[in-house]
Amino acid sequence: MTEAVSNALSDRWAALAKVKPGLRIYDAAEQLDVAEARLLRIDPNVRTVRLRPDWANLLAGLEALGAVMALTRNRHAVHERHGAYPNLSISGAMGLFVGEEIDLRLFLSQWRHAYAVFPNDVQARRPSLQFFDAAGRAVHKIHATPETNMQAWRALVDAFADNDADADVDFAPPPVRQPVRADAQIDAAALRAGWESLKDTHDFFGLLKRLGAERLQAMRLVGEDLARPLAAGAVRRLLEASATWGVPIMVFVGNAGCIQIHTGPVVRLKATGDWFNVMDPAFNLHLRETGIASTWLVRKPTVDGVVTSVEAFDDAGETVAMLFGKRKPGESERGDWRTLTAALAES
Repeated sequence: MTEAVSNALSDRWAALAKVKPGLRIYDAAEQLDVAEARLLRIDPNVRTVRLRPDWANLLAGLEALGAVMALTRNRHAVHERHGAYPNLSISGAMGLFVGEEIDLRLFLSQWRHAYAVFPNDVQARRPSLQFFDAAGRAVHKIHATPETNMQAWRALVDAFADNDADADVDFAPPPVRQPVRADAQIDAAALRAGWESLKDTHDFFGLLKRLGAERLQAMRLVGEDLARPLAAGAVRRLLEASATWGVPIMVFVGNAGCIQIHTGPVVRLKATGDWFNVMDPAFNLHLRETGIASTWLVRKPTVDGVVTSVEAFDDAGETVAMLFGKRKPGESERGDWRTLTAALAES
């Protein structure tokens, strides 16, 4: 990026900030139609250090940082979880952190860029590690907390700092979303038969891929005994019921590069404008309710019995969030979770 282009973008960002004070960089990038990572690199309030994309070794070094805050988001949901990163597992382009505190699924084929970010005003913001796809869209962020081992943090940044850090970065244009096939082109009978034959919820993606169906499209086509639409506000009502009755749940929020999971109770709930929030000490969820176009009650058979989820989608058919009852493989679904979700279907 030339200096003139950089200055012009800085001016546009400053003008937007005056109109919308407090606007997050993620939303600013969307409104300015630029890569978030590009805005980050010209942010006058921070110093950035580009990191080498040696994902296996860089991610393995996260465990030494101790307690941090992990953040994964999409357009309409932000998932923040405090804790330490457990041992990393990588198989091909799939990475896993599976722990009671930090629980992540990483799709590393989508990861391209990484930066360590040091705010100029350390009283206002703490350092972060930020990961982006080829188009400069954030896939995952890690924020230091007062409990973070900052000596290990600095050592990790020093070890992976890119020697070519001053070179400009060429961010690719965002991928064009492929059009959804017409419902008539989907073999609905094969979809239902495959759905009824599922042995594990993880097999669902393979079924959709084999039939060329989108997730939301499959909900519409399979039949209401397996997937049925819920009334507006269903996710809020479910979170409120979970908090009231103390039912532990699993909350999935993700994007193309990462899925982040909270397992446990939700307690402190608060509505703020368009956003409905979970504000617990170790888990925050920020859900833009105006971004939810439809919500579905979904039932999938497994070897452990039927597994029920509540899944929210935006107007483009992208998943905003998914909620399940707390369970582990080999366990049957909780009865109190089924009671809560059955009540949603009747409301």
